[in-house]
Amino acid sequence: MPPQPRPTEATPPPAAPRTPATSPAAPPAVTRSNPATARGHFPSRPAAHLTGLLDRAERLADRLAPRTTAERLLDLTLGTALLALTAPAVAVGALVLTARRTPGGAWDRRPRTGLDGRVFELRSLRTRRLRLDLLSRLPHVVRGDLALVGPAPLAPGDPRSAHPGARQWRQELRPGLTGLAQVRARSGMPWDDPALLDQHYAEHHGVVLDLAILTEAVRNTLRTTLRQASPTEAPPGTPPGTPPAAQPKAQPRHT
Repeated sequence: MPPQPRPTEATPPPAAPRTPATSPAAPPAVTRSNPATARGHFPSRPAAHLTGLLDRAERLADRLAPRTTAERLLDLTLGTALLALTAPAVAVGALVLTARRTPGGAWDRRPRTGLDGRVFELRSLRTRRLRLDLLSRLPHVVRGDLALVGPAPLAPGDPRSAHPGARQWRQELRPGLTGLAQVRARSGMPWDDPALLDQHYAEHHGVVLDLAILTEAVRNTLRTTLRQASPTEAPPGTPPGTPPAAQPKAQPRHT
């Protein structure tokens, strides 16, 4: 018998290469970036600047809103009452000026800069008698162009409003029918400069100060009116009915 082939042994499959044991993966380290350099998490510079401006405007509005509302309420109530009381006198004054054919007409119209830099046309009678020129501006107070008390209304481009600081507070306040500069500037003292007085009012304005200025303005008007209406005392020996221009001047007494 031919020899039987010997069965071949099955060769085992090659063993998979052994990999070295590794420790559990550690969590990735959290890198803390500088907030100033992480632009993706912060607004851009213009947006941050706008946010700052809005915050300052909100704080300013919270500080000024109650006081401004009270002042506006005073303007509406007292301004409306004065307008109703003085409207007949203003109407008569306008008719008299129209009948006299005053050059330029009975009304004077001039542009003035108001709140927020808005330009409006200020109308007033062309007369200083009984302060009708001021009383004829009361419709502007009721309408909101003027306030009863405030800085003097200036023409557009007036150099007094060219200073950056003055431009800011002048745009935040309504110009006034009268003001601290009008009632104090007549003293002639150096600290009663109109520009300084207007700035002082802008920094301290309020209802109490407005009422004090209005009281002083009325007192000054009455004092001036009575002084103009009172006759001049004639020297002794002057015939009755002699006009003041023809009266002899009293000689000074020597002591």
